[in-house]
Amino acid sequence: MHESLTRLIRDVEDFPKPGIVFKDITPLLGDPAGLSLAVELMANPWRDHRPDLVIGAESRGFIFGTAVAQSLSCGFVPVRKPGKLPSKTRSVKYELEYGTDELQIHADAIRPGQKILLVDDLLATGGTAKAACELVDALGGELLGITVLIELVELKGRDLLAPTTVQSLIEY
Repeated sequence: MHESLTRLIRDVEDFPKPGIVFKDITPLLGDPAGLSLAVELMANPWRDHRPDLVIGAESRGFIFGTAVAQSLSCGFVPVRKPGKLPSKTRSVKYELEYGTDELQIHADAIRPGQKILLVDDLLATGGTAKAACELVDALGGELLGITVLIELVELKGRDLLAPTTVQSLIEY
């Protein structure tokens, strides 16, 4: 575990609902050295794979996704909640650890054969990541793998995503 990063993540009890312990990354985001280290550690394993695009799901996936995309010199594609993208979209519904949701991507955001890296802040049950992977597949992209800052191991999200390669910096 990366101790210098874990000290910048705080637990918030009962958020967004009772019984959930939210991993708050805002202290890490506010720390220039911590943010820089997290982005580089998330990007480094993928440099030799040369992704064409990074995708990130709303909203914290945008933060790390754009930073990792810049670090890897590739583009970024946002994956959003319904009604947020202005052009034709593809969508998928999925289960969260505390409900259900839907994600959308622009229908022309990924060209067939493009190499895609999925970036997010947290892997819990894997529902959001699985939905994003389904969107990549639907558009003909080649998913290289997934990189996340935090993985909640006991929720077994990695199992839902097998055989996709998942890299996480911090495991709880």
